[in-house]
Amino acid sequence: MKIAVFGQYYQNNTHSIVEKVVAFLEQNNIEICFYKIFYDKLIENEVSLSEYSTFDSHECLKDNFDYLISIGGDGTILRAATFVRNYNLPIIGINSGRLGFLATIQEENIEKLLTRVVANDFSISKRTLVSLHAHPENIDLEDINFALNEITVSRKDTTSMITIETYINNEYLNSYWADGLIISTPTGSTGYSLSCGGPVIMPTSNCFVITPIAPHNLTARPLIIPDDSELTLKIKGREEQYLVSLDSRITSVSNETTLTVKKTDFFISIIEFPEEGFLRTIRKKLLWGEDKRN
Repeated sequence: MKIAVFGQYYQNNTHSIVEKVVAFLEQNNIEICFYKIFYDKLIENEVSLSEYSTFDSHECLKDNFDYLISIGGDGTILRAATFVRNYNLPIIGINSGRLGFLATIQEENIEKLLTRVVANDFSISKRTLVSLHAHPENIDLEDINFALNEITVSRKDTTSMITIETYINNEYLNSYWADGLIISTPTGSTGYSLSCGGPVIMPTSNCFVITPIAPHNLTARPLIIPDDSELTLKIKGREEQYLVSLDSRITSVSNETTLTVKKTDFFISIIEFPEEGFLRTIRKKLLWGEDKRN
């Protein structure tokens, strides 16, 4: 078995988490390959590690890996997804961040749950992604043109709202007069979309949600659509450019650009365990249904 280990940051508990992960993998004779930038940060912070092979691009993960362990928060898994792409490489999320909707394995459960991974005792949650294409092409949007959480368009360099002319399968929906618009996957429904009034959606639901950001009309509310829909966005505003973000990656796009948003033809696989499932997570992280009267 061969496992890739990915991370972005060195935090207070990163040292102990990495030591536990490495100790378990070595005890089980599992080959380890670190993301090079993360490996260098660990060495810089005096984490005691042997010499391991490293990877520095998504091309390195195409073959011969069984799993990818992500050490960090949900943002780290979003970044890991840009390496995993369509390689069908399941992600194991170990949480060293704060919320942890995707990275649900806590430090105290590392050995127990990794033992179950080795024993093939887990489930896989296939997560839908959303893709973006620009017309005319924008070089910043072509290399990594997909998002696990959401695609967002928003105003830039102005306090004025923008107008987002929106079509579903070439049929006119609405012109949103707002600070921006979020097209969220079910996975992303507990993120930015939720903060803007969007619904919480079960991760395996076959839908997207369109959530306006600070709309200036009371009738513009979040809309759930089938995930086989194709969205077309045409943005107008006082400034010559607006912002487009795919998860945490952001770029500027000129007003004459038309955006096409649709589901990707591949999924990201997240390893899950019943005791760290979605319903338990929203109760624990969002205090779902909590009522001091009960």
